[in-house]
Amino acid sequence: MKRLLCLLAALSLALFQAGALTPAEGREYRSLNGQWNYIVDPMDTGIYKYHMTIQKPHKRYFADRHFYEDRTKLVEYDFDKAPTLSVPGDWNTQSERLYLYEGTIWYRTVVDFHKTPGRRWFLHFGAVNYQCMVGLNNTILGTHKGGFTPFEFEVTDQLKEGPNSLVVWVNNTRGVSEVPTLNYDWWNYGGITRDVTLVGVPEVFIKDWRMRFDGKVASFDVFLDGGSGSVAIEIPELGISKKACAGRDGVAHFKIKAAPELWSPDSPRMYDIVLSSGSDRITDRIGFRTVRVEGEEILLNGKPVFLKGVAMHDESIGINPGRCRGEEDAKALLDAAKDLGCNFLRLAHYPHSEQMVRLAEEMGFMLWEEIPCYWNIDWSSEETYANAENQLLEMIGRDYNRAAVIIWSVANETPRKPERLEFLGKLIAKTRAEDPTRLVSAALEKKLTDPRHAVVEDELIGLTDLLSFNQYEGWYDGTPADCDSLEWSIPSGKPVVISEFGGGALFGNHGSDKELFTEEYLSLLYRHNLEMLSRLPGLSGLCPWCLKDFRSPKRPLAGIQDDFNRKGLIDEQGRRKLAFFVVRDYYLSD
Repeated sequence: MKRLLCLLAALSLALFQAGALTPAEGREYRSLNGQWNYIVDPMDTGIYKYHMTIQKPHKRYFADRHFYEDRTKLVEYDFDKAPTLSVPGDWNTQSERLYLYEGTIWYRTVVDFHKTPGRRWFLHFGAVNYQCMVGLNNTILGTHKGGFTPFEFEVTDQLKEGPNSLVVWVNNTRGVSEVPTLNYDWWNYGGITRDVTLVGVPEVFIKDWRMRFDGKVASFDVFLDGGSGSVAIEIPELGISKKACAGRDGVAHFKIKAAPELWSPDSPRMYDIVLSSGSDRITDRIGFRTVRVEGEEILLNGKPVFLKGVAMHDESIGINPGRCRGEEDAKALLDAAKDLGCNFLRLAHYPHSEQMVRLAEEMGFMLWEEIPCYWNIDWSSEETYANAENQLLEMIGRDYNRAAVIIWSVANETPRKPERLEFLGKLIAKTRAEDPTRLVSAALEKKLTDPRHAVVEDELIGLTDLLSFNQYEGWYDGTPADCDSLEWSIPSGKPVVISEFGGGALFGNHGSDKELFTEEYLSLLYRHNLEMLSRLPGLSGLCPWCLKDFRSPKRPLAGIQDDFNRKGLIDEQGRRKLAFFVVRDYYLSD
């Protein structure tokens, strides 16, 4: 099978697919979530025969031979007898033996299907960490690399009447040329971590659409797949009903004067929108707002806004341990951030789920989204750059129409070197070309030229809209009291957003405010940091690190960390540390 050999040979050169089908109400959705059988395969036995090399892969487990073939033949695996994992969900927190596992796991589910004439079908994955290869009925559909963005395959011709075998090879092995690379400060959760759906559409359907708003005119581009035709847009509450014909490229363009109520944290106004073409009719909800920088201010809808933020990982509070699995997990995190007094969230250090973004929008949070160019990746590798750019495009493509998203970020705490500047410079240019309507940033670092003098300098500052940087005075540098006399040298002319600051404490660990990891120390640290940062010229936003304690294998301190980064304002069960109330009082004081 030529296609099989071509795709399997691409295990280290995954096929990138930008522009997944836009999720929207009105589609025919069938959830494939549930219990999937799995086989742990650290040697990739399902790929390679014992005498074969990586250049000559074998199909093996994709055949799912117990499902199709004579059971009297010797086959040393059986999906039917294999244990199960919940999908969506990471494997690390579902089985004690998989807690630290990095490698290959094979997933299989059986999809019962009955054909409908005139329909096309797509298999959509919300995210799989880190790379995967998908097979349906002994046919390899394709591969994907990048653990946090959506992708899909058309399966119209592969689906059969009755039961269908869906097999997914998933591998979360870290690599020096991957994004993120070998070394990062969060848990490498493996698995099918977000929803899997079978999506039915007409033969000609709306593949994607993008809206821009300049304060007076809303521009829409609607992309058809499978042909061309007339496209209609309706926004009933605004009295908008327009039609346009798609050109030969399948794209219909609209420019519509509009005077909507504007979306903001104080009033997150959303409107129902209906898009239709032929028999395809979908609905969504959108907000209208503008965001730009003027001097040292961030302007939302033309007015200065201060970002009262907090950073957080896509990890649940007490509901499901590990990676967030759905709206319930997202809601718990967002409720905690709302109680903190936030109007802004840094979704770190990778794209969070679509449920998180949409729910945050409805609740009135402005969002910073980023891709995992974290610390020191392989800046000289063309393959690494292609991977990072693809993750960027998939993130932007998924959330382009979300009013809540005001900042795209391309990196976190990366070392200054020429190849890094070229790499990130290209990503920033790509971001602006793809979406000129939002701000672009990167989380930089401060350095101490002496114990009493902090400096922020980086060539990237000239390329970004914000001066965003991380600093940990009183934790990694000095003591909380040192914040009072620290002198700062930072460039002027751009809004300053502190993308990280804080320290660690174990909930319930009370003692001296001079003792590390006590709640009292962390509380004191935040009080001094907030006073210090408030004096910085051009300060337009704060983002404590972080909302909740999260798992990290870099944090093994027994009895305190126990595989958790303890910099959260709340712990993994949602219990609030003293520092939570220090930040909340600051945010609610004006």
